[in-house]
Amino acid sequence: MGIRRLNHAVLYVRDVTRSVQFYTDVLGFRVVHCRPNAAFLRAADSDNDHDLGLFQSRGAATRAAGAGLYHLAWSVGTLPELATFADRLATTGALVGSSDHGVSKSLYGKDPDGLEFEISWFVPRDRVTDEMSATTTIGRLDIAAEISHWGEDLVGAP
Repeated sequence: MGIRRLNHAVLYVRDVTRSVQFYTDVLGFRVVHCRPNAAFLRAADSDNDHDLGLFQSRGAATRAAGAGLYHLAWSVGTLPELATFADRLATTGALVGSSDHGVSKSLYGKDPDGLEFEISWFVPRDRVTDEMSATTTIGRLDIAAEISHWGEDLVGAP
């Protein structure tokens, strides 16, 4: 069992429009999703849903008073691995949330310094439906139900 890779980074930024322009013009990212005060970008050669999330900061309430890291996200291979991490995080008091994003199943935790991270399992790309891709609703994660649906051995998308 282990972390496979960093899946994406999410940053608090002072001006989403300015940051989108920088990441698209300078680093070749492209915008894949936009929301009010947020943008999700994909790197030029990536097949991720997104590699970088940008959220408009809410001022002094953010960690770096206007700019900084929101969270890192790592992916795991199987749903039982995700369940193991859920248990470990809950046991240590580090689990702060979970979500079903349709194409991904996510846990959220905080390290001892309060830095947030995400651990996710991604539905294999060949099993993602148009409906799953189009969903903008974040649901409650039921890992046992997901294992029942997808099985214990299905390796998720990288």
